[in-house]
Amino acid sequence: MKLLLSIIVVLMISARAHTQTTGGGGGMPRIVYLKADTASPLPFSDAVRVGNMLYLSGQIGTDSSMHVISGGVEAETRQAMENIGKILKKNGASFDDVVKCTIMLADIKDWPAVNEVYRTYFRKERLPARSAFASSGLALGAKIEIECLAALP
Repeated sequence: MKLLLSIIVVLMISARAHTQTTGGGGGMPRIVYLKADTASPLPFSDAVRVGNMLYLSGQIGTDSSMHVISGGVEAETRQAMENIGKILKKNGASFDDVVKCTIMLADIKDWPAVNEVYRTYFRKERLPARSAFASSGLALGAKIEIECLAALP
């Protein structure tokens, strides 16, 4: 009987330790789905907050009417970054809080031009981790799409 009680106590302690380290049980972070326009027909949120992390959906260089702006990849990159900035600001964050970005390009040859615009949104000492790749096509015929993750203050 003593052995059985000891085993039960050890199992309970192990289960509690596992719950604390994995975020299970009552310690699960709250998930909030953030969509600026709930009437939008697009099947995704602008961002999703999980605990102190903000996961932004990919942004392309569209204006408020959802049309890709003209002016080439530099203009589209600037507009995509401005769109990201609005989402960050709306959620109490800034580009200083961005920890990771992924850049998708319609043409990998645009990588240097994108970098020239992209770098102007971050301080030199706070450049996020980043990945970039070319694809066979982006939504709405865009030349670039950028998604970011931010750690909220």
